[in-house]
Amino acid sequence: MTPADMTDEQVIKELRKFDTATICNVVATYPESDICLKLYDAWRGEYYTDASIRCIFPELGPICGYAATAWYSDERAEHTKMDPWLLFDHLEGTKKPIVLVARQTYSPGLENRSGLFGLIMSTELKAFGVAGVLTDGPMRDFVDIKTHVKIQYLSTGLASGHGPLQLRGAGMPLMVAGMSVSPGDIVHMDQCGACKFPASKLPQVLEFANELVKRETKERQKFTDPKFSYQKWKAEVQGQHKEK
Repeated sequence: MTPADMTDEQVIKELRKFDTATICNVVATYPESDICLKLYDAWRGEYYTDASIRCIFPELGPICGYAATAWYSDERAEHTKMDPWLLFDHLEGTKKPIVLVARQTYSPGLENRSGLFGLIMSTELKAFGVAGVLTDGPMRDFVDIKTHVKIQYLSTGLASGHGPLQLRGAGMPLMVAGMSVSPGDIVHMDQCGACKFPASKLPQVLEFANELVKRETKERQKFTDPKFSYQKWKAEVQGQHKEK
């Protein structure tokens, strides 16, 4: 069965077999590559996360799903109070599986002190189909989430407590860790970070990812061959350049 014959659900399941770096390579723009979709500028396309966040549960492996978005901050009188069901309505209306992309903004001095996502919140999110959370702030309840919930997290780290929190919005475009995301985007995340691409490109991303892995496997075999010769390799590369 080719990617074009698969359902989106089947494609997403297959994409979990790849690392996020491979997905980045097939959605970005590399002029010399015939297996990249050229959707984003490779450096400035805001399609992958930076080094400000880290994978909390690497043993869970890659996660892939539809983006839902939320914005949180510390509670302040001047902030507009949102409908308490706003996020859950958004999650309920998002295709599954979900990757929740959550922006965290706080008053000065509180940025690294809010363990926003804990056991109860993670349990609620999983009930709504959330498989992973990408956030630019801390989380907590590491052991409980690892043992009982098994949702993947990319966050800035861990913090044990927090003060009064406020949901500022849900279901809107936002930027987290250098990656701009809109609801419904596909987000792929693993131990090295996350990247995004339009859901309409699911079959092509899988097709190109399969081909890229085949080519890279063949390339690695060249260098692990006991008969590897630098001179032979150099001549081969120079010959390919002359053909172009």
